[in-house]
Amino acid sequence: MNDHQLLRYSRHILLDEIGIEGQEKILSAHVLIIGAGGLGSPAAFYLASAGVGTITLIDHDSVDLTNLQRQILHTTERVGRPKAESGRQTLIQINPEINVIALTERAEDERLAALVEQADVVLDCSDNFATRHAVNRACVAHRVPLVSGAAIRFDGQISVFDSGSEESPCYACLFPSDQQFEEVQCATMGVFAPLVGIIGTMQAAEALKLLCGIEPSLAGRLLLLDGRAMEWTSIRVARNASCPVCAAPHATP
Repeated sequence: MNDHQLLRYSRHILLDEIGIEGQEKILSAHVLIIGAGGLGSPAAFYLASAGVGTITLIDHDSVDLTNLQRQILHTTERVGRPKAESGRQTLIQINPEINVIALTERAEDERLAALVEQADVVLDCSDNFATRHAVNRACVAHRVPLVSGAAIRFDGQISVFDSGSEESPCYACLFPSDQQFEEVQCATMGVFAPLVGIIGTMQAAEALKLLCGIEPSLAGRLLLLDGRAMEWTSIRVARNASCPVCAAPHATP
């Protein structure tokens, strides 16, 4: 690190758990963020400000006026622009020293696997089960830790799925793809604006901890937030020995 970086990241460097070595890991890291919306916005803000060297931000959607109530990466002037490009513009303004790759696409199958393989940590900030399961499969195949968050109405949840650990469950252990779950959207159910900020910020925190090797992570635990009562519930999650995703060989993306 140069003198400018030592000053910029000095409050991280002062932490025994991070120090110069940890900050250098952050500076050399590559984080993939799936979704530049309510969760991806605060997560990306903190990862950029913390100095993550490369952030790949992927979102196929464009900025809509209804997004601005909670998706803080974007501004009124950018309504109609691709979210990934809008997000990149904001992150570069926060920290011009980092590399932000903006991808306006819906990554699937081989393309998603290739993006995950390049990353040190993946943040799932998407809003549907199909994408979450696809991201999980790619992370398990390439043994890349996944930080998963979700938020709807006043309810939020977050967990870490570290496929590099033999004990850690994957997303499919908790939410099997063959089970029916109610798919709810912000467009019909609504979402409390600060809730996505809380969960997205925690996703950034877990990602930075993983990059620096700070333990324990949320692997093996699901945190549930009741945003009305502001009460957290922690649930232990065990690996499913018969999970069709993580119990199978890791070699198949």
